[in-house]
Amino acid sequence: MAKEVSAFQDFKLNKQLLQAVEDLGYEDPSPIQKKAIPLALAGHDVMGIAQTGTGKTAAFVLPILMKTKYAQGMHPRALILAPTRELVMQIDKNISELSRYCDLRHLSIYGGVGPKTQIEAIQQGIDILVATPGRFLDIYQRGELVVKEIRTMVLDEADKMMDMGFMPQIRRILEVIPVKRQNLLFSATMPPKVLKLSEEFLEFPEIAEVAPQATTVELIDQILYQVPNLKTKINLLYHLINSSETFNRVIVFVKTKQNADNVYKFLSRKSQKEIRVIHANKGQNSRINAMEAFKDGEVDILVATDVAARGIDVSLVSHVINFDVPLIYEDYVHRIGRTGRAKNTGTAITFANEAEMLHIGKIEKLIRQAIPTRQLPEDLEIEKTEFRERQEIAREIDAFRRKENPDFKGAFHEKKAKTKPDKKRNFKSSKRRRRR
Repeated sequence: MAKEVSAFQDFKLNKQLLQAVEDLGYEDPSPIQKKAIPLALAGHDVMGIAQTGTGKTAAFVLPILMKTKYAQGMHPRALILAPTRELVMQIDKNISELSRYCDLRHLSIYGGVGPKTQIEAIQQGIDILVATPGRFLDIYQRGELVVKEIRTMVLDEADKMMDMGFMPQIRRILEVIPVKRQNLLFSATMPPKVLKLSEEFLEFPEIAEVAPQATTVELIDQILYQVPNLKTKINLLYHLINSSETFNRVIVFVKTKQNADNVYKFLSRKSQKEIRVIHANKGQNSRINAMEAFKDGEVDILVATDVAARGIDVSLVSHVINFDVPLIYEDYVHRIGRTGRAKNTGTAITFANEAEMLHIGKIEKLIRQAIPTRQLPEDLEIEKTEFRERQEIAREIDAFRRKENPDFKGAFHEKKAKTKPDKKRNFKSSKRRRRR
C-alpha cells in the first residue's frame, strides 16, 4: 500500500501538472486523491470507491497525464469509458484544465451526434480517448480506431454502467484492447454486479476507499416529505422554491420524461425564476446549452431525469430535489451528490408518496442512515388523490410486496377471489329458478 501524502507536491507530479493544479485553486488533495493517485502512479490496478463530488476524476486523470507525458504517435494510449455523454464531456473538460501546460491530445466521443467529425479528429492523432461504450465500438467497428497502443483503461461510474446494461459492450471492448495494460475502476457504490465486473476487469487490485460504500456526503442535509399525490408534490415544489432565497441553484430530479416536461411547464408558468429541462428526448445541443447555462448561473432551476445525474459538475448547487424517488437505489446517492460538492454544503429534499415510502426504507438501508422526515408546511394546499393515481399507487405497492414475497397475491387478486363464489351462487340460483 502506497504511503499517504498530504499535498499535491508529494505526488511527484511534473511541474506542468502542478502549475495547472495551482491555477485551478486546488489546495489540498481530497481523500480519494490521496489514496488513489500514489497507487495509480505506482502502476497498480486500482478499485476506487468514492462518492460524486469528492475529486475522483482528478484521481485518475492526473496519473494518466503523468504517464502519457507528451504527444506521441497517432493512436490513443489511454482509454476512459463513462456511461453518459454528459459525464464523458465533463471528464474531457477536466483533462483540458489539468493538461493546459502539457503537449497532449485528447478527444471525447459519444452518441447523439454524427460520428464524422469525431472520426476526423481521431485521424488527426490522439493520446487520450474519453468515450461512451457504444460510440467507441461504433467507430472501432468502422475500422477508424486503432487500439493496439492502449496501456491504461479507466471505467468511471461503474455502477451506472451496470445499471444501464453496458456489460456486453464492455466485454467486447476488453476483447479487442491489449491484455497488458493498467486498469482503474471507479464507482460510488459496490453492488454485486460491479463486484463481478471488477473480478473480470482488475488484476490484484489495490482498494482506494474513502468512505463506507453508498454513504452520503456529510455536508449534505437530507430531508424527507411524505406527500400523498402528484398535484401536492407540484404544490410543495412551488412552495419551497418560492419561499426562500436559499433555493438559488436547484436540480429537480424526476423519473420520467413526461414528468420532467410537466414540472417544467408548471414552474415556467408560475415562477419568476429561470428554468430549463433536460431528458433523453432533448437534442444534444439543447442539453449542452441548458447545462452550460446552469453552470454559468444563468438558470436557477434545472429539471432533469437521471440522464443528468452523473454529468453535472457544479460546485454551488444549493438544493437537489427528488420529485420522484429513484427505483434504482444507488441513483439516490448520485442524485444528491450533485450538491455538497467541493467542500460546499447543500440540501437534498425527497418527496415520497405511500408507494415510494417502501423504497425509502431500502435507500436508508443502502446509505446506512435514516433520512429525517419533516412535516408538510401548514399553509400547503393538499390536493385530493384522483382515482387513477390511487390505483397506480396500489399497484406499485402490490408489485413491491410481491417482489419481496412471491406468495403475496395482492389486493386486486384478493378482491377477485372473493367475487368468484358469489358469481357461482348466482348462477346456481338462476338455474333453480328456470327449473321451477
